[in-house]
Amino acid sequence: MSLAVLAIAGCGAPGEPTARSPLIATTITDLTARQAGDGVQLTFTMPARSSAGARLASTPAIEILRGTVKPDGSPDVKSLRVVDTIPGSLAGKYLVGVKFHFTDAISPQEIRSQEIKGIRTYFIYAARTRLTQKRASANSNVIALSLFSVPEPISSIQIRITETAVELTWAPVNRAFAGDALGVTPDHYNIYRAELNDAGAEVANRDLSQLNLNANLHLLASAPDSSYGDKSFEFGKTYAYVVRSVIAVDGASLESSDSTAAIVEPRDTFPPAVPQALAAAVLPGETEGALLVDLSWSINVEPDFAGYRVYRSEQQHTKGHLLTPDLLPTPAYRDTSVQPAHNYWYAVTAVDRAGNESAPSPPVAVEIVQPSP
Repeated sequence: MSLAVLAIAGCGAPGEPTARSPLIATTITDLTARQAGDGVQLTFTMPARSSAGARLASTPAIEILRGTVKPDGSPDVKSLRVVDTIPGSLAGKYLVGVKFHFTDAISPQEIRSQEIKGIRTYFIYAARTRLTQKRASANSNVIALSLFSVPEPISSIQIRITETAVELTWAPVNRAFAGDALGVTPDHYNIYRAELNDAGAEVANRDLSQLNLNANLHLLASAPDSSYGDKSFEFGKTYAYVVRSVIAVDGASLESSDSTAAIVEPRDTFPPAVPQALAAAVLPGETEGALLVDLSWSINVEPDFAGYRVYRSEQQHTKGHLLTPDLLPTPAYRDTSVQPAHNYWYAVTAVDRAGNESAPSPPVAVEIVQPSP
């Protein structure tokens, strides 16, 4: 992505008497910034010690400061104002390891007000911590960057579950975040996925806006068109999908903001294939005059295959009753309960681990002949 970045030494707060001064966290020195959709993602190492070197007993509040540039394009440090405050009690939502990640959303009005020559928007940023109301840490290093017009977020994702993939489709956008015509066609789309635990799924079902995907969202794939099939999913798990449009700017790639997250819990409702090539043979039984029916058929190859069920009927075109209360692991069965002078119709079904049962195989007819006196 194309960013104009400049690091400048931070300005400290005016000196105060050292006697009984409030505890102050160390100054943030590694602030970085990059455009993230219609906002700016700020990243820095969360201070863990005070300016005196003691380990902090509590997490400080974070203050994000934003400012503008002078007419000549140089940073105007005096313009920095607090635009976001994150209480220490909520800071954990933005931590990935020791790194604090926060995205400052920029409104279309703010973008237009700071445009220079109608092409780029320039802002500067700093961050500081506050353990008490009276005293904040010194400002961090100052970052200046330019923002480009990116596509507005994709409004929604349509989901269709198939046996082999979670199929995602969405409508491409042709307008920029600030409401103007986009002017360029998205180069491709980035698809992100997060696996949700039970607590995350419950939050998503209750209020999607409260879902925190900060540490869990990972790039799944890129797609040239407005559709993608996720074949790496697993039935029974809960996923959140997010799609971002990507445009090329000055040889770099810029993403839109996140689409509305699509939450899905794929359920296996797809039965195995119908068993094929069912064959039957009448063979002598273990005792004199007894007969049995030997059945065999082609094996199923589904990865979630669990076993077979064998049905027998004495009326054609009916499924009959189940001969095998326990699933058969192999494609073979011997029916030793046949009676002389009866006609039977056999059918076989396949069952997967989710309990889905296939339709019956084409039936095979067997005639048990009355033995000669």
